[in-house]
Amino acid sequence: MEPAIQVIDVVKTYPLGADEVVAVDHLNLEIEDGEFVAIVGRSGSGKTTLLNLLAGIDRPTSGTVRAAGADLGALSESGLAEWRGQNVGLVFQFFQLLPTLTVIENVMLPMDFAGKIPAVRRRDRALELLERVGIGEQADKLPATLSGGQQQRAAIARALANDPPLLLADEPTGNLDSHTADAVLELFADLNAEGRTIVVITHERDIRSIVRREVTLSDGHIVTDESVIAR
Repeated sequence: MEPAIQVIDVVKTYPLGADEVVAVDHLNLEIEDGEFVAIVGRSGSGKTTLLNLLAGIDRPTSGTVRAAGADLGALSESGLAEWRGQNVGLVFQFFQLLPTLTVIENVMLPMDFAGKIPAVRRRDRALELLERVGIGEQADKLPATLSGGQQQRAAIARALANDPPLLLADEPTGNLDSHTADAVLELFADLNAEGRTIVVITHERDIRSIVRREVTLSDGHIVTDESVIAR
């Protein structure tokens, strides 16, 4: 079976005046279907750049990125957007919920864009997802009326809207208190136990108690790649 993710000799550079910054430097990585992997490292190590490459938000300068059955370099911009809508759920540190839409409307929005879920099922599915993450009673409220933890749970529900096989999270607990952060990480663990492939960028010190594998980046290179003893 093809791995969920293959990163093959990938380089990503950005211009900086007359020079360039190498954010990812000849990086190779494979993640199997159903794995739960943490990407860790200091600020500037290339973590977020790597996540953006896996999501097709950014393109490598050279090398190959394959994810969820597609060679991302072979897709057009519109093809990437369609692939992402069908296959990837994204969770961000600052939630990125649309403030003028209710929580349930935020969760329905990816369904409206992708067209994967029949229109008559979208509201019911959104409510099911909100109940799954423990905030069904907040469905018709605006995001600003929710706590940070509730907003992140709403963002996770939105990421699951189209039932993607791949969930990518960039510092999903970085804006939460420790108790709420633990609850969110446990939610990710539950989602992984259902068979979903998850890659999370995090600074959480106790992430090893949740994930099955930890990959450490430094200066765009993988410096350690360790399996974690099963929970």
